[in-house]
Amino acid sequence: MSAKKPQARVVLGALGAFVGMSAVAGLLVTAAVTPAIAVTGMAANDSIGVFEGLPEYLSVDNLAQPTTIYAKQGDADVPLATFYSQNRLPVGFDAISQAAKDAAIAGEDPRFYSHGGVDIQGTIRGVLSTVVGHDVQGGSSITQQYVKNVLLQKCEAMPVKTADDKKKKATCVDESTGVSPDRKVKEMKYAIGLEKKYSKDKILEGYLNIAGFGGTVYGIEAAARYYYNVTAAALTPAQAASLLAIVNEPTSLKLDSPNSKTNGAANGYQANKDRRDYILGKMYAYKKLTKAQYDEAVKTPVTPVITPSVRGCQTAGSAAYFCDYVQKVFLNDPNFGKDEDTRIAAFNRGGYKIFSTLDLDLQGTAQSTLDSYVPMEYSAAKLGGALVGVQPGTGRVLYMAQNKLYTQDPDVIATGGDKYSSVNFSTDKNYGGSSGFQVGSTYKAFTLAEWLKEGHSLNESVNANVRTYNQSQFKDSCGGPYTGIYKPTNDSPGEEGQRTAMNATAASINTAFVAMAFQLDLCEIKNSAMAFDVHPAAGGELNSNPASVLGTNNIAPLTMATAFAGIANNGMTCTPIAIDKIIDSQGKELTPPASKCTQSVEPAVANAMAYALQGVTRGGGTASGINTTGKDMLAKTGTTNGSDQLWLVAATTKVAGAYWVGNWEGHADMRKVRPSHGTTPASARVAVMRAMMSAAVGKYGGDKFASPTQKLTQGVQVAIPDLTGKAPADAQNILEGLGLTYADGGPQDGVQAAGTVSSSNPAAGANVGKGTVVTVYTSNGALVALPNVVGQKVSDAQKALSQFSVSVGNGGNGANGDSIVESTNPAAGTAVKPGSEVVLTVKASPPPAGG
Repeated sequence: MSAKKPQARVVLGALGAFVGMSAVAGLLVTAAVTPAIAVTGMAANDSIGVFEGLPEYLSVDNLAQPTTIYAKQGDADVPLATFYSQNRLPVGFDAISQAAKDAAIAGEDPRFYSHGGVDIQGTIRGVLSTVVGHDVQGGSSITQQYVKNVLLQKCEAMPVKTADDKKKKATCVDESTGVSPDRKVKEMKYAIGLEKKYSKDKILEGYLNIAGFGGTVYGIEAAARYYYNVTAAALTPAQAASLLAIVNEPTSLKLDSPNSKTNGAANGYQANKDRRDYILGKMYAYKKLTKAQYDEAVKTPVTPVITPSVRGCQTAGSAAYFCDYVQKVFLNDPNFGKDEDTRIAAFNRGGYKIFSTLDLDLQGTAQSTLDSYVPMEYSAAKLGGALVGVQPGTGRVLYMAQNKLYTQDPDVIATGGDKYSSVNFSTDKNYGGSSGFQVGSTYKAFTLAEWLKEGHSLNESVNANVRTYNQSQFKDSCGGPYTGIYKPTNDSPGEEGQRTAMNATAASINTAFVAMAFQLDLCEIKNSAMAFDVHPAAGGELNSNPASVLGTNNIAPLTMATAFAGIANNGMTCTPIAIDKIIDSQGKELTPPASKCTQSVEPAVANAMAYALQGVTRGGGTASGINTTGKDMLAKTGTTNGSDQLWLVAATTKVAGAYWVGNWEGHADMRKVRPSHGTTPASARVAVMRAMMSAAVGKYGGDKFASPTQKLTQGVQVAIPDLTGKAPADAQNILEGLGLTYADGGPQDGVQAAGTVSSSNPAAGANVGKGTVVTVYTSNGALVALPNVVGQKVSDAQKALSQFSVSVGNGGNGANGDSIVESTNPAAGTAVKPGSEVVLTVKASPPPAGG
């Protein structure tokens, strides 16, 4: 393009530049003769001290390249999303069409294959053109332009965190691209060094891969795909010359601005065509095109086929939130850079291939199921929903779906209503997630874990009656003491009374679990949860107050899925991972963030937990109907106060999943709103997880859970002692000393002295598990034991039974006062009330003597 004639001041500046470089130019004449001489040694003088002081070689770092995340579709790795600061796809020399190579040389450096890195003729012409105000094509050789781009790439890779960083980067760019004698000298020296180290073909390849083609498009391959939807190898002479025209002035000659007045579609991209035709003319002049090829190329209109390379997680469809999670995993890992800015630069420029754990089959099921039951928008609530699943034993995240469209654009979020969100409901806050949600009764699994660890059993019962607790009486060795009172209630009526841990788990009885926790250390319940990698989504410590037993901590769905995977995996919890493998731009395999597996509880405890949690899926359980797979499955529901949040977490030995639906902001009762299917979220949650777990079992199968030990199901067996006649306080001390629970059954008719123990339930001699509630009844003294009169004369028996109504049961049979009593009804020793009827059976009288 032509340039305006400079003013006198500018002319003088250009002359100064010319004079400043003339001394070096004399030295570099040798480079025009042959590269061999140029790089073997030069005479030095004072005028080229700067030149001689520079290092001979310029290190060529890896080019900025796109990073791609992949997911699994069956056995195939499918691209999920691409990220880049510069859209570049480096290719080898043989993957670039000859037309593109010829166009580059013809348009930028006709003597490329004959000079030694610096085209002296072109350099002097360039300086003179600046002096006289004319734009003479040429000036910097391809090698020099390559050097400039390499230096610029180094500047672009510099992180900017402070104003000082920004200043340093701007200085770096000026020193790499500015018009000054010193910069030109540096560029020349580096160019000569490159020519010594690399072949001409390698330099041309590097140049075509590094050059900017407008906007974020860099390199001939990306340019060919973006502007013409072909590969670099398939470029025609007209297309190649059109692309190389852009390199001359990337901003004004690029082809993706159809409405541009200077170079738009309306004028046939005339500016680009002018430069293109100039290059074609040079190609013809240097015999790189025949006359027919040249004529055809010049007649070809400039008609770009713009094919954007879409980038970012918004291109990942239903897997966008998982994609965002993978990106955050990378950016949070110090192995990929000392600080976040460095890691961001590495991610967007490093050309990594990141092979994720995502199973697109399960992801599809998760998203379609969520779409069916949880709409993106709902007028009555700020409704959120998430489905996330992990693989027990590995921690691999298999699916992660959400009821929102992913975006990081604040304008879209502000104007798009509730459909859009940048927040990942499934993950912790520092991985792009929320501050978590109260998990409700799903947290009871950790009280159950501590209950079993402390030697209690599933068959052990507690008092589940609604009652008021003094919070200061709860034990919490890492918190508290707590003040005030706490009166937990149940979700449904009729859940009071004595309840076993097994029944309390299946029916999710709040009062029973608080009663269990009252016998435990709240701190150890928290520690049991932490052992399963449970933690607040926003960071910090879990709460351990009495209410936390019922799930008041705010936790992410991925965390709950991970914990239940640990239960299903014999108590071995593996932290979640999203990346299976990473390969860098050089083909080297890097170590991805690894899962950390920890034995959260002993396998025996985990097996007993799984046994109890299977009860949740069966008749009478709160998730009854979830399991139609024929495989063992454990589960736990959760509902918070006001039904603001609903949960259902389930697991087989192969896949564990968590479903959350609720309010991401504000309050609305999930048992009353009806967003879809004519049902409430509370009514639909079993159907949601049934579909999800059925798909998971269909693909991954499932094994039987190991059987629990009798010790943890039935507990240590204790024989109930005979307590009759003892004072109630003594009876209570005896029972509690045996690990049993005393319950006052009140007074009953008894033969014992009034106020002493008359009986127990279970009765004396019965074998029961520790913790079993033994109901103790006291005597009111209203009964007496029937005396034993068997073998006595009837007359004597009647005297002994004077406080009863006595009759002879066999009609007398000739009985008299001397007849002998054979039996009584009631039997001797029976506790009866005075005045009760007693029937005597006597021996038959012998026949009278005589003849």
